[in-house]
Amino acid sequence: MQVEYTGRQVTVTRALRTLAEEGVDRITKLFPRITSVHVVLSAEKYRQTAEVTIKTRLHTFVGISESPNMETALREALDKAETQAIKCKKKLEAKKRAPKEEKITAEAQLLRPRRRAAALPADGTEAAVNGNAHSNGTAKSNGHKANGKGRSTPVIPVTVHSFPSKTPIPEPHIVRSTDSVALRPMTLEEAVKEAEFRDREVFVFRDARGNVKVLHRKRDGKMELIEEP
Repeated sequence: MQVEYTGRQVTVTRALRTLAEEGVDRITKLFPRITSVHVVLSAEKYRQTAEVTIKTRLHTFVGISESPNMETALREALDKAETQAIKCKKKLEAKKRAPKEEKITAEAQLLRPRRRAAALPADGTEAAVNGNAHSNGTAKSNGHKANGKGRSTPVIPVTVHSFPSKTPIPEPHIVRSTDSVALRPMTLEEAVKEAEFRDREVFVFRDARGNVKVLHRKRDGKMELIEEP
């Protein structure tokens, strides 16, 4: 791999080239298909800066470091780029090892029941024929459909759940309350205000004549007056 060097107020010595090539070789073992490598070395007063850029077909690794010594800065920049390459390699390996959803999802296999072989009796062919006839009669009586060889197909039992036709209605929970009943006679205006104050949907009161009346709040928010007939 050819490495491109750029020196800004720095002379790229043979030792720096060797150090950079060794670091690039370590990264090449992780990603063999490296397209370009660019090493930039710059100096400003007492600061020595090294920048290493390594490009592959799909990834780019950049390591930057500053140090009073150029060799130290270059070595640290190469270490940073190598660390990035190692992390990227581990991620790629983890993705390859992870099973796909298609492989995890397996179709359920239907197990075919084994057919039982008809046992031959010890007393000749006639007994065997009688035994087959008896087995066929038993299969037909049990509801099994027999084929030409006298073997029956097993019937798979099916569980049927029955649900009640009527839903049981729970008994209402009755609570006695005196907040919805006025203790003194009221006019209609006073009863409406009292029902609003007590925040009641139903309010029972008596007028000045002693007649029982009921205020009922409907769903649309309007108050309905129910008078005793």
